[in-house]
Amino acid sequence: WDGKYKIPWDDPGFSRRMLQEHLSQDHDLASRKKEMIKKQVQWIHEHHGKTSSGKLLDIGCGPGLYIEQFAKLGYECTGIDFSPASIRHAEEIIGRRARLIEGDIRTADFDNGYDLAVMLYGELNVFSPDECRDILKKAYNALSSGGIILLEVHTYEAIKRIADVPYTWYKSGPGLQGLFSDQPHLCLIENHWFDNKQTALQIFHILDDNGDLATYRSTNKAWTDDQYKQLLSEAGFSKLIIHSDWPTPSDAFKLISAEK
Repeated sequence: WDGKYKIPWDDPGFSRRMLQEHLSQDHDLASRKKEMIKKQVQWIHEHHGKTSSGKLLDIGCGPGLYIEQFAKLGYECTGIDFSPASIRHAEEIIGRRARLIEGDIRTADFDNGYDLAVMLYGELNVFSPDECRDILKKAYNALSSGGIILLEVHTYEAIKRIADVPYTWYKSGPGLQGLFSDQPHLCLIENHWFDNKQTALQIFHILDDNGDLATYRSTNKAWTDDQYKQLLSEAGFSKLIIHSDWPTPSDAFKLISAEK
């Protein structure tokens, strides 16, 4: 967890290229497809429907695909994300129906008075253990008494599978843009597992057609169910539930709810 352990999604170039992946309906690699998002929002609405104020906080909201659906149901939404292209897109599709903040969730002010906080699509797993604790404590403080956090996390096995993938590579070029550069390039991918830290590390070596080399890292922390529960309990939450009926197209995720 030392140094640059995350891909710089707040970089304008990365942000712009990643937005296209978020919006793609061909895969679920960055965001889920629209129909699945609608199903999940409806599930949340039915199980943890809005209360008197219906104030919702989306932690790591990306391009606002979930907030767009929550706003249609009448929720008063706030979304925070540090990708400039994603926030601009969210502003375009949602407008004044939500408050959108371009900021790093590790340092941004969450404000308070929310009835519901959501952190979806395994967002928590990309942060170090200490950062996870800080983020969850901030979420706890942002909720009103009786407020609910919904945390969609990766299973332990899903993170382990990242590291089990053999080293690989791909070539980008005309018609195949690639996430790491606008220029034609070769991407070499290493995958590592650190058992003592329960952490998967991916290293991406990007060699462009000018011979320039850049290296990026993506780190994901694996947690067991008991460890997730302990994290939430340490932040102050109670009434922890792992929901078996959460609609998801993959066994890589699970949803945990907890109450302030």
